[in-house]
Amino acid sequence: MHTLINQTPLPRVRACESLGVSRATGYRLEQPAAPRHTVRNASHRRLTEGQRKAILDMLHSPRFCDQTPTHVYHTLLGEGVFLGSIRTMQRLLKAAGESRDRRPIRPAQTHAVPRLQACAPNQVWTWDITKIALSKRGSWLYLYVLIDLFSRYVVGWMLAETENSALACRFVGTCVATQDIPAGSLTVHQDRGAPMTSKNFIDLLAELKIDTSHSRPRVSNDNAFSESHFKTFKTQAGYPGCFTDDRHARLWCGDFFDWYNDEHQHSGLNGHIPADVFHGRAEAVTAVKQSALDAAYRNHPERFVNGPPRAKTPPPLVSINPLPKTVVALPVKPRKNEITRSPIDADSLQSNESSDQTIQGVETTAN
Repeated sequence: MHTLINQTPLPRVRACESLGVSRATGYRLEQPAAPRHTVRNASHRRLTEGQRKAILDMLHSPRFCDQTPTHVYHTLLGEGVFLGSIRTMQRLLKAAGESRDRRPIRPAQTHAVPRLQACAPNQVWTWDITKIALSKRGSWLYLYVLIDLFSRYVVGWMLAETENSALACRFVGTCVATQDIPAGSLTVHQDRGAPMTSKNFIDLLAELKIDTSHSRPRVSNDNAFSESHFKTFKTQAGYPGCFTDDRHARLWCGDFFDWYNDEHQHSGLNGHIPADVFHGRAEAVTAVKQSALDAAYRNHPERFVNGPPRAKTPPPLVSINPLPKTVVALPVKPRKNEITRSPIDADSLQSNESSDQTIQGVETTAN
């Protein structure tokens, strides 16, 4: 970099700006600082070799070979003996390669980021369990809720007094049987709770030929659709906070899920009802909305400053942790057998190539 700055005919200021460095950095490169003295001088307070050997011999003795430096230090100090501080003992053990955790510790685990997409109902289901309080102190009910990712339709729900793998198998298995899901066409996403990671539950999904997906530990955003649904559930007008008993909870939950599936204008669906999207009625509903907007525009076009309004359809693709565009971008023309993201990307690459050829032609003409 120093050679580039000195050999370029440009002024130093412009040369440094083009390289992304300051002028001070350029001058500093001309006269680099002398290497620092990295070897530390021995302290006058350090232990002698005899004292070090005495401490290590004491730590290696049958009396203290299985004890920690803290235990050794306080035991000897209680006997009126001081050989060195706790930190000194730890430092000597580390230098001798004898300092580590007593028990083998499991290394840090890595978990893949779940990335799921759904472009139609019954492709991806997500489910979770939440606790709802009873009026009796310390009493709870567990609410199991399974949602279709594409339509946000509640495929099934269940109230129970506990959460375990047997109830999870009964819950999800019944939902699969009710919807008549073909083998190999569904992915079930859940967090890492005990019922979701139990062997019985995983074996059941494998037997039904259903793919499984789990959230990362302590990452609630990986199951954001179920978490958001529980917020809607517990912030709904009329939510009692505490239910009297099991019957009271079932009556209230039944009314809520009937409203949610058949009447709730879901913001994530651009104002469509989950049941309409799940059962394929969204296109007809969009046509009705568009007719109403067209009539309003014909009567008062001056009220629509942005032109004719368009009724929104539900999102064509719903994703959990979608890949950022920068990750899958293709900066160059695809090679043989290389797959592009979409036809749009291929068109843009062709347009970029044509513009590059035009620029090269201009440069050739200029030369």
